[in-house]
Amino acid sequence: MLKHKLLQKGQQKLSPQQIKLMKLVQLSTLDFEQRVKQELEENPALEEEIEDETTSIEESDTSVIDFDLSEQEDKSIDISEINIDEYLSDDEILDFKNNNPNNHNEEKYIPIVSGISFQEYLKSQLHTFRLNQEDLLIADFILGNIDEDGYIRRKIPAIVDDILLILGIPVTEEKVEKLLVNYIQKLEPIGVGARNLQECLFIQLENKKKSHDVNLAKRIIRNNFESFTKKHYQKLQNKLGTTKNDLRKAIYQIEKLNPKPGKIYSGNPRNLDHLIPDFTICISDGKLELSLNQRNTPEIKVSSLYLNMLKYYKNSKERNMKKNENTILFLKKKIDSAKWFVDAIKQRQNTLMLTMNAIMDYQKEYFFTGDPYKIKPMILKNISQKIGVGISTVSRVANSKYVNTPYGTFLIKSFFSEKMINEEGMEISSIEIKKLLGESIAKENKRRPLTDEKLSKILKRKGYLVARRTVAKYRDQMQIPVARMRKIL
Repeated sequence: MLKHKLLQKGQQKLSPQQIKLMKLVQLSTLDFEQRVKQELEENPALEEEIEDETTSIEESDTSVIDFDLSEQEDKSIDISEINIDEYLSDDEILDFKNNNPNNHNEEKYIPIVSGISFQEYLKSQLHTFRLNQEDLLIADFILGNIDEDGYIRRKIPAIVDDILLILGIPVTEEKVEKLLVNYIQKLEPIGVGARNLQECLFIQLENKKKSHDVNLAKRIIRNNFESFTKKHYQKLQNKLGTTKNDLRKAIYQIEKLNPKPGKIYSGNPRNLDHLIPDFTICISDGKLELSLNQRNTPEIKVSSLYLNMLKYYKNSKERNMKKNENTILFLKKKIDSAKWFVDAIKQRQNTLMLTMNAIMDYQKEYFFTGDPYKIKPMILKNISQKIGVGISTVSRVANSKYVNTPYGTFLIKSFFSEKMINEEGMEISSIEIKKLLGESIAKENKRRPLTDEKLSKILKRKGYLVARRTVAKYRDQMQIPVARMRKIL
């Protein structure tokens, strides 16, 4: 039998403004600059701060704003309830300026590099071949399926169907295969247009000068690719009937190949992005100094023109209230939005500086010395409790922001680590364990690489009690393969 109950439950929800602010906090420096410029374009009540520029409503033609906004604005607002004086107060606090004293001698703008895309680069080569108009259209379409690594990941039948559907050209699978192998796979960088890693490596070997080592390498890739990828060297030696020395030379030829030929093209726009640090930490007179990168961000404020418009309509509203109602509502909406955005930028700046200051203070021994062993165990909760903000806010700053230090540029997230206890009962950072793991693996005999169990025992001898599974987890985080995949002949 169903029963009805009354329940009282508390629930917290973020306002739309809070959600927008969190999105601003998460943006990188480059994306934030674009966001500010976008807002300047979309909201006429915002303007860039320019020295010695004044605008008077009496000097401008006010007729340009006497238009009907009845279909755009919400008429449910009572015009008599709007206190226009609130919008006419001193607007000095509305300015968003770069107050960093360390930046006055720096260049204001960072140059942007431009170039042609990877697809355009391939297309320019393809058009040097003597192909008829129809074949050229088909080949161009095939090129469009090449990803940034240089591979065609789609099946030939699917490409054939798309050519018929989009270009209206009936074509056979054999024709597409012929254009792919005879033309597209001849383009530079060599290996582009391959459908998998095996084909990519084989194409590159085919373009090498013929020799015993290259021929043996081609046999390995063509007929024994699985054994090669799993590094079953003894099995390969027996199958190919070759010596260990010859096998070593053939594998050396393969290791020189490029598994992702598309990545080497410097004109790819993805490779043109500069890594712009959001913060800079420097040491001055024995003290750490933190600054926020704002060099390319326009200085913005609420438009003086729009504020003067409200002043004008305040003086004339009694004379022509009905005519001016829609205009005043429009101005109010735009100025409210502009005020919020300027305030949100200030809050973003304060949040970023507050969070990074706490991280810098927590890890000040590292920032003074640059020694990774000085990095203390630190989790998001430590910083959250220290500055009184939510863990999600700290996470947004740590996961998407970079800091420039005297020792290099790092993702802020890399300074966070788990806490572990050594044999002496002292707290140590997982970063310290990873550094020791990396050193041990770098010194190992590559013909007999260390297993996770052996690495665990090495750490134990050094006073660090780390289980084999934990070693495996840290090794994966460091993107180091298992022992068998690190083995060489």
